[in-house]
Amino acid sequence: MDLEKKPQKQPDPAPPRPAAPRPTAPAAPAMRASDADRDRVADILREALAEGRLDAEEHGERIDAVYRAKTLGELEPIVRDLPAAASATAPAAPRADVAYGTYDPAGAAGEEEKLVAVFSSTSLRGRRRIGPRTAAFALFGNIEIDLTETTFTQRLTTINATSIFGNVEVTVPENVSLRGTGGGVFSNFEVDTQEADDPEAPVVVVNGYSVFGNVEARPRRGKRIADLLHDKLRKHLER
Repeated sequence: MDLEKKPQKQPDPAPPRPAAPRPTAPAAPAMRASDADRDRVADILREALAEGRLDAEEHGERIDAVYRAKTLGELEPIVRDLPAAASATAPAAPRADVAYGTYDPAGAAGEEEKLVAVFSSTSLRGRRRIGPRTAAFALFGNIEIDLTETTFTQRLTTINATSIFGNVEVTVPENVSLRGTGGGVFSNFEVDTQEADDPEAPVVVVNGYSVFGNVEARPRRGKRIADLLHDKLRKHLER
């Protein structure tokens, strides 16, 4: 007997193979912040303080964070809730000059200057250039750092002071910004903080630690960087 031929069942097509994952490109390194980038963010914070958007305490905390920031990504959260935040963290063109002296790119990345006093005394003073970083170590000794006649060739100058049964004293002109953090054991750490009226003024940060010693930093009233520049200009014109 003839049987009706039935079409053969075709096998189900194989499911498509998932595409091989593409190799991910390594993340781009974070853009380093320049002195001009930090200055621009600091300007926004000053405006926010003047407008009442920030109180003095919060302004001081944010300013400290600005000059500790290494990358643009670290600067962005500091002003995220303030006007003009987008433009503040865009990379800035390098500046050729800053107030109070000619900007020296090599000096900004120069080596750390070291001052050591062990059962002795040493000092740094006079009309000279100051590098971006200075380390002072006093052991039963005395170190005096007088920046009142100094030529600043970078925006930020950091002094790391350690005193053990010794004394480290830092003096700056009255028209620069002075900040500091530190402490110690059975000792004194005192920084008379101030913010310069000029937004382009240099910033001196004193970080210190002492054991049975003393670390002090303060402005000297009557000593101003601008006065020195005027004297130099006057002498040049009188030649």
